[in-house]
Amino acid sequence: MHVDIPKHTGAIPRTFRGCFERSWQRWVLAFVLGLSVAIGYGIAFSPPADFPVGSIVSIAPGASAPSVATQLATAHIIKHPRVLRALLRVAGASDRLQAGAYLFSTPTDVFVVAYRLVTGDYGIPPARITFPEGETARDYAVRVHEAFPDISESSFLSLAKPYEGYLFPDTYVFSPSADAGSIVQTMRTNFNTKTASLMGDAGASGHSLSDIITLASLVEKEARSVENKRIVAGVLWNRLKLGMPLQVDAVFGYIFDRDTYSPSLADLKAESPYNTYTHKGLPPGPISNPGLESIDAVIHPTKTTYLYYLTGKDNQMHYATTFAEHQTNRQKYLP
Repeated sequence: MHVDIPKHTGAIPRTFRGCFERSWQRWVLAFVLGLSVAIGYGIAFSPPADFPVGSIVSIAPGASAPSVATQLATAHIIKHPRVLRALLRVAGASDRLQAGAYLFSTPTDVFVVAYRLVTGDYGIPPARITFPEGETARDYAVRVHEAFPDISESSFLSLAKPYEGYLFPDTYVFSPSADAGSIVQTMRTNFNTKTASLMGDAGASGHSLSDIITLASLVEKEARSVENKRIVAGVLWNRLKLGMPLQVDAVFGYIFDRDTYSPSLADLKAESPYNTYTHKGLPPGPISNPGLESIDAVIHPTKTTYLYYLTGKDNQMHYATTFAEHQTNRQKYLP
């Protein structure tokens, strides 16, 4: 049998050519669509053109993922809130956002933003604050606000004021996520830790912790050296025992909220329960936050018969047992 075999001309048969063309068109279409999607996602994920380099955004405690996404979009940190929300939802991290202040020093894509929010990568070094002995909660509020501008003085003071005297003066390092409540709690915990070794002797002294801290706050303002703190503490305990008014000038700085406490004659008559000239006994509470030396001095005072003291123009403290001796010291050592 003879079979004619068509010669190969190099051309693709029409039927195959049609299939190829349709396949090629589909691939082109798929490529274009894929490229468009990739570009679209790239645009959505990339940082905004007007990214505010060096800006700080504060995320409030308990803020929801939608509100944070909107906040960051408004601040031009991200382009589309929905993209950030979707990433957090897929990662199961919508409820794990870390509150605090975030520094965005360079343009950052939305993936990195999401990661930082979940891990608390603030980009800001911890805040170091030193709270000196003898300052008040109001003084501390100023220091906290300087380190954490988002914490107002009033919000810190409202939480700290009830613990006047028990905010332990020290140098602290706080996370950028710290708030007024956590700062106060850290200072209170430090107070308990630092004074723990003194509590046994405090209980044995026969005085309440409240009285000890209140008197220590006066001593903190009245004396500088450990020796003088112990003597002044003994003097004040002696006056309390005899029912004499303490007549401590330092209270007027607290009453009038000022640094200087050299009272005028009018000040001495001020209507305040903290006025130790017009009211016998201890003030209603501490007038400052005393350090460990002052607290220890009140628990372990130097026992003397002194009832009076003053700081002379020679910057030395001078003591007296009688009022006549005190008057002599005033004439000799005061300007």
